[in-house]
Amino acid sequence: MLSILWAAVLFLITLWAVGFAFHVFGNLIHILLVAAIVVAIYNFATSRDLRQ
Repeated sequence: MLSILWAAVLFLITLWAVGFAFHVFGNLIHILLVAAIVVAIYNFATSRDLRQ
């Protein structure tokens, strides 16, 4: 499950870079990127609690 999350984050960062370079996708990709980062941080924080 974690690899799927990181794949989604990587995909959104790639789309963000393409959108930033060519001015496509508008603000939607920024919203999705922020959502992916929040989910990644949440997943990282909760997985650290389970390891201890």
